Amino acid sequence: MMDDKLITGIKDKHYDLISVVYHLLQGAETYQMYSNDAEREGDQKVAQYFRDVQAQNRELAQRGKSLLLDRLSRER
Repeated sequence: MMDDKLITGIKDKHYDLISVVYHLLQGAETYQMYSNDAEREGDQKVAQYFRDVQAQNRELAQRGKSLLLDRLSRER
């Protein structure tokens, strides 16, 4: 039976949380650029949509960070 750790030595669930948080924050950065593009073109509705998506990504990233911190603190 295989261990639940990757070659990195980090549990899969921890690695997965780190990965998801990273990608959410990377997306939030990208959506800021998209919002700026829409604003430059004078399309406030599209710009607001991208800001909304960005806010959701940030919120989900914070939840993931909290979950990761909680799980890691249990293993000390």
